[in-house]
Amino acid sequence: MNQLELKEILENAFREDIGMGDLTSDSIFPHNQFGKGVYTAKADGVLAGLQIIETGYQLLNESAKVSLHKNDGMPIRKGEVIAEVEAPVQALLSGERVILNLIQHLSGIASSTRQVIELLGDPNITISDTRKTLPGLRSLQKYAVRCGGGKNHRFRLDDGVMIKDNHIKAAGNIKSAVELIRARVGHMVKIEVETENKKQVLEAVRAKADVIMLDNRSPEEVKELVQLIPDEVVVEVSGGITPDNISGYKNCGADVISLGWLTHSVKALDISFNLE
Repeated sequence: MNQLELKEILENAFREDIGMGDLTSDSIFPHNQFGKGVYTAKADGVLAGLQIIETGYQLLNESAKVSLHKNDGMPIRKGEVIAEVEAPVQALLSGERVILNLIQHLSGIASSTRQVIELLGDPNITISDTRKTLPGLRSLQKYAVRCGGGKNHRFRLDDGVMIKDNHIKAAGNIKSAVELIRARVGHMVKIEVETENKKQVLEAVRAKADVIMLDNRSPEEVKELVQLIPDEVVVEVSGGITPDNISGYKNCGADVISLGWLTHSVKALDISFNLE
């Protein structure tokens, strides 16, 4: 997790949430009244984003002391203490909502990623995210996927080439799209082609794509289509895959399964914060 980027995200979040000041906490507590707060898991899961607690409270008050009882990527059981914070009460309460929102969301992503990997039960297939992330939070969400045992797809459009349906329509066909791109990009850039049927898969193979995505295909269709793709080409499966159906893709022959669900539809892990 990039510290400079995290600080920028937290500063913007605190500015949005606190505004000109916390009218409630500032009115009740003097700034020199110290207290202790505890973050506790209220459900089983996998943790991610605990650095947010340390960085967040340091931004609010440099005298804050944070003791982490767990690390990112670790499993957590309901009732276990995650972290303890000593700081001015005003800072503890003013930062509570932003910090909880972020660590609950990221831990939800990590937990769901671990769940999906276990449900699939196929170590030969990598679980990956997509670019279907919340604006401004992509780096944190993708970090959470890694905490859960998954890997990251493209971070940005300049990370690699992915020729999708609209690119194919605009270029005329897959062959033309690949040729136009190869004439411009360097040899270090991989080219992925999204396909929707057998004809497109064969066209992508002939165009020598580095990665071929089988989009919105059933497990049975994937097993059939991978037979048409050379071993040196990475096969990615994506589209409509969730915990409810991922087990069906076990032993389907794909190298990667990417799920937008991991970041756009995940349920937050329930975590509480209470003053002692």
